[in-house]
Amino acid sequence: MSSLSQRPDNPVVGVELPHEAASLHVTGAALYTDDLVDRTPGALHAWPVQSTQAHARITRLDVEPARSAPGVVRVLTAEDVPGVNDAGVKHDEPLFPSEVMFFGHAICWVLAETLEAARQAAALVEVDYEPLPALIDVKEAIDAESFQGGRPKMERGDVDAGIERAGHVFSGEFQFSGQEHFYLETHAALALVDENGQIFVQSSTQHPSETQEIVAHVLGLASHEVTVQCLRMGGGFGGKEMQPHGFAAIAALGSTLTGRPVRLRLNRTLDMTMSGKRHGFHAEWRVGFDDEGRLQALDATLTADGGWSLDLSEPVLARALCHIDNAYWIPDVRVNGRIAQTHKTSQTAFRGFGGPQGMLVIEDILGRCAPMLGIDAETLRRRNFYAEGQPTPYGQPVQQADRLRRTWDQVKETGEWTARVAEIEAFNAEHDDVKRGLAITPVKFGISFNLTAFNQAGALVHVYKDGSVLINHGGTEMGQGLHTKMLQVAATSLGVPLQTVRLAPTRTDKVPNTSATAASSGADLNGGAVKNACEQIRERLAQVAAQELGVSAADMRFDDGRVFAIGQEDKAVEWAEIVRRAYFQRVQLWAAGFYRTEGLHWDSTVMQGSPFKYFAYGCAATEVEVDGFTGAYRTRRVDIVHDVGDSLSPLVDIGQVEGGFVQGAGWLTLEDLRWDESDRPTRGRLLTQAASTYKLPSFSEMPEVFNVALLEHAHEEGAVYGSKAVGEPPLMLAFSVREALRQACAAFGPAGTSVDLASPATPEAVFWALSEAREGGHQAHLQLDDGAVSDVPEQRPAGATGAQPESEAVLESSGTPAQV
Repeated sequence: MSSLSQRPDNPVVGVELPHEAASLHVTGAALYTDDLVDRTPGALHAWPVQSTQAHARITRLDVEPARSAPGVVRVLTAEDVPGVNDAGVKHDEPLFPSEVMFFGHAICWVLAETLEAARQAAALVEVDYEPLPALIDVKEAIDAESFQGGRPKMERGDVDAGIERAGHVFSGEFQFSGQEHFYLETHAALALVDENGQIFVQSSTQHPSETQEIVAHVLGLASHEVTVQCLRMGGGFGGKEMQPHGFAAIAALGSTLTGRPVRLRLNRTLDMTMSGKRHGFHAEWRVGFDDEGRLQALDATLTADGGWSLDLSEPVLARALCHIDNAYWIPDVRVNGRIAQTHKTSQTAFRGFGGPQGMLVIEDILGRCAPMLGIDAETLRRRNFYAEGQPTPYGQPVQQADRLRRTWDQVKETGEWTARVAEIEAFNAEHDDVKRGLAITPVKFGISFNLTAFNQAGALVHVYKDGSVLINHGGTEMGQGLHTKMLQVAATSLGVPLQTVRLAPTRTDKVPNTSATAASSGADLNGGAVKNACEQIRERLAQVAAQELGVSAADMRFDDGRVFAIGQEDKAVEWAEIVRRAYFQRVQLWAAGFYRTEGLHWDSTVMQGSPFKYFAYGCAATEVEVDGFTGAYRTRRVDIVHDVGDSLSPLVDIGQVEGGFVQGAGWLTLEDLRWDESDRPTRGRLLTQAASTYKLPSFSEMPEVFNVALLEHAHEEGAVYGSKAVGEPPLMLAFSVREALRQACAAFGPAGTSVDLASPATPEAVFWALSEAREGGHQAHLQLDDGAVSDVPEQRPAGATGAQPESEAVLESSGTPAQV
């Protein structure tokens, strides 16, 4: 067992602890970025002037009416930028645009004594436009060949030969929606300049180092002249990985020009109309199965709706391609990817980072094709699981594939699968207008950043003379419990009680060049760095203690604030005393830690390599009930088993699994982003820009029975204290909700009905799907090899030859209810 993953006796990791700031959260005492304005006298407030066109060239901008408005101090425009007028790492996001690219695009910013004064003055700014063609829907962009960025291709084997040898071939089209992050805390930044000209920015950001970098290049400064701090975030989910940089740069620019602190905080409508979402996708596919239902070949094209600029669309698309296989072995694969440029917000990272979009495609394929193959969906999925060591389409062997089956079998056993299937069949036979469905789906999710260079982290650990410990690491806390885990890692590594350790806010002048807290890698990377720093200090203290006790330093043990040699616990010395003695011996009591993930390699030009440290596995079974009159539904029960290795903090991890599942269910069933696609002047306007029009999961959508268990005996060799990532993988467990709805809809039709279900599967979409099932759905007859007749879609492939019958069903699936 590696030193990184090995746990000592009596560790603090693995103990069920509440979130380190839980009491502050529930009492309202926790401070967030925008709360700091009350502690910053003289702060100015920023408000944007937003475009009223989806795509247009600005022909005139008159800010004089705003400048003369009461309370206005300055109006920021492109002429004020001393450095680079761009807020993106790809240099395709002008901070002050001359050509607006989406409805709501910020043109300039007003700074005033009060937020209301800034808002009123912004309304006075006069803008003239030269309208340009606007592409709103991803299919419009495809038809117009409006693409941006690279076009990756992932290929293995001979897809055409695989399709040819397959006994059953199906093809289809699938368009599905994005998702609004709807973090509780909207984008916020507070900037000020000190007496030395140092820029200090408080930002609600998942990537302080990149925020620092963007602020510096906008201001024409070096990075050491800018410090960014993230106290905590009220949610991020990926929406604060790239998008905060421009807002922080506006605040910093305003502070530099006025000499006063500047606060920028978006209200909910501004946040929804200005910031990026999860990428919606369009998929075209062709798939082949053999007579036993085993996947033979997949040929697919995935088109991500990138919005107006690249942002993180390229790595999101790459991860989607790398996850289209999910948990299934597909011998021959060809997947082409491309990014559509549309005139909408620049879509960005969202929990799962493209993985959910890729995995949704294969789960939709299996859900739609199972009835046509005459195989129940549970059997079809299980039959196609990876075996140990089989390579993914990008060439990485799948290790621990047994965990797919372990989680699957445990869910079926504890979830009483067999008995409930029979109960549901009986219920559906007795009820014409209410039907139930039960589905089970797996998750295999790769853990590490797509870009190998991002898989590194740093930490700074201080031990003070009294024995107290202060840690600082490069990760950010957005409510996910990262700080809680880092406290447990430090306490375990140093062998001290948890209350001995305190954690400082994330700052770029303490730990530099950090990666974003994203890709579910926060605990892996920063935990490795914290552990490394603590071990340096412990080794020095072990030398001091060994001299005191007359033994070898290798025999020293640190446990619960006591230091002793093996077999000599009765001679233990208190931690604080050893620290005191070390100080008087002039032993260094602080250390900078570093960690890099080993064993990664990736060639993005050919989409081949081993980009992930390991895979996280999980399985969920969901039961739903659907009303045949309205399409309304409720989730009756959910059973989950998820693999987090040896958990660093089980209570935190259970919460992450529950929260990820609910957020995934929201994306797949409720959260319906709509833009105005008409030819009216409001074309391109986001129609769902508030909680009143954008439905989020609430307590009423929670399952009546919600059973979550962490997979036992799941130690992960080579990861910090044997743990695994937990942030993103649970979101994909929610596929089971969508597949259960598909099963319930199919129950309204004849046996063997294949159901097309839109995503999100809103009650309206469910009603249309079950109505189609009532009318017979996709029905035809296929002569199987054994002479039996099965209900499947009609298939008449042109030129089909060979001894085995080939089947092809062209299935059209919709992305929005209006297209069903």
